[in-house]
Amino acid sequence: MADKRHMCLRGLIILCALLTGSSGVDETHVFCSSGENVRLSCNNALSGCTSTTWIYNTHSEAVELIAGGIKKTDTERHERLSLDSDCSLNIKKVTKEDRGLYVCRQYVNGQKQGTDARVYLHVLHVSSSSSQSEIRSGSSVTLSCQLYYDYDLVSCVSSVGSEGLEVIWVNQAGVNLQTDSRFQISFSSEQCLSSLTTTLLNEDHNREWRCQVKHRNQLKTSATYTVKYQTPTETKTPSPVTISKSPAAPTQPASVDSTLIPVSSSNSEKKSSQTTAAASTKQEKQTTHTPETTSDTQQASVDSTLIPVSSSTSEKKSRQTTAAASTKQGS
Repeated sequence: MADKRHMCLRGLIILCALLTGSSGVDETHVFCSSGENVRLSCNNALSGCTSTTWIYNTHSEAVELIAGGIKKTDTERHERLSLDSDCSLNIKKVTKEDRGLYVCRQYVNGQKQGTDARVYLHVLHVSSSSSQSEIRSGSSVTLSCQLYYDYDLVSCVSSVGSEGLEVIWVNQAGVNLQTDSRFQISFSSEQCLSSLTTTLLNEDHNREWRCQVKHRNQLKTSATYTVKYQTPTETKTPSPVTISKSPAAPTQPASVDSTLIPVSSSNSEKKSSQTTAAASTKQEKQTTHTPETTSDTQQASVDSTLIPVSSSTSEKKSRQTTAAASTKQGS
């Protein structure tokens, strides 16, 4: 119990020294929200940064992030780190795990120079108790806003109680939601955690609620939660699949007394003239005409259309042709 009181007292002394400026130790407190980029200043830097070392103090050990102005590549966060020309440390896309104490130290020929520049990073993080699919009008949601401190060094309890640190919820107009009976808001000074519970309304879609960290009424950082309702996914009816088929070849009619005869408009006229000529010429002329008929048949196979003609019609035409020929010869 005595150790806990001593730790709280030590944290309070550190924070008081920072805020009043009465200590000769170079200390800075930086507040940011998760996902942001942050810059930690090195106030004791020498020119060129070749003497600069940045150290991150965890609960169990000190980890070198920058040594001699060169970034270490064997740390988990090295891809998010960079060194400015003034030896400041840049951290991209800050996470709540990045909170804690960062020390900028100078070494010349292996010897430490001057006092350390100490930077305390505090990260504000907002989360929801409900998944995105559960966020809808009529449902209850609880939002948590927590300021992540390095509690081993600076106590949230002492900061809130003695230094006027606040974690509050406001609407888009900046009005404190504590005054609205629609919201139930609670605060835990042990964890620097403010919780907001409410039942969502139709008009809450796309509405923003902001969590703010203030110290002595001065805004230090903030984080926003935006209400997003899922829109129903439109169900698309699959388009019918059209299968194109090649035109089928004409099939022979089932009738047994019909015959397919190739006929074209040009060949019909020619056949009419040929029939007349056949009636007036002798048998040898008909024999000479046979190659033409063969040629016509070949041409018909290229540009003619198959038209079914019944066998009875063919026989009738044949008899008419024979009769015409006999009459001609008789005359």
